[in-house]
Parts: sequence; structure tokens; C-alpha cells
Amino acid sequence: MTSDELKTFARRYAKAWSSQNPESVAAFFAETGSLSVNDGPPAVGRTAITDVAQGFMRTFPDMVVMFDKLEPQSDATAFHWTLLGANTGPGGSGKRVRISGYELWKIDNDGLIAESKGHFDGAEYERQL
Repeated sequence: MTSDELKTFARRYAKAWSSQNPESVAAFFAETGSLSVNDGPPAVGRTAITDVAQGFMRTFPDMVVMFDKLEPQSDATAFHWTLLGANTGPGGSGKRVRISGYELWKIDNDGLIAESKGHFDGAEYERQL
């Protein structure tokens, strides 16, 4: 992908996370793609990735994910994002959260995410909740 194509992909990906449609997030991943969050076990395959996205969407029904920037790495691309939302899902605190992080993407030959390793400050996230 060219740099412009990757930026367009990143904008569409952030929009998918904001859509309350978890399948739209999973569609950005290869069939056997994986997503891990803060060094947790990877969700492998679109069904598992849909479940991860659904968890965030349930926790933050008004969630908006903003694309901040892309940063090329030696063997990946860092997608930097900011999440905004109120924790009003089941059992939620009602508090608003603003947290930034990034995903390290490996893109396959079909232009889909083969692997994404997500990172954000878990302690800060918990503090805001």
C-alpha cells in the first residue's frame, strides 16, 4: 500500500471502531488475522476479533475512535489512535474516558491486517473508569 492508501485505510478503520458494528472492524483483518491488546492472548480470526470489538462497543456505546497518525516501523506500521466514550454499558461507571494508544500492524499482500498488537496505558484507563 502507498502511504496515502494506508492513511485512507487507517481513517476507515477508526470509523469502523466508532460504528457500533463489530463485524466492520473484523473486516479489516485477514481471515486468519490476529488482534492482541496490551500483550494479552491474541484473538485469531474474524469471529474472535468481532468479539473483542463488541466488548469495547458494549462498554462504550457512544465510543468514538479517532485516527491520530501513522508511524512507519522497520517491520510494521504504528496506527496511533484516541478513544473517547462514556462507560455506560452493562455495569458501567458512567464516567467518560479519553485514552490514547497505538496498534502495530503487519499488513498482508491483500491489503488487510495480518497481525495487530494494540497498546494503551492500562493503569490510566482503569483510573478514568
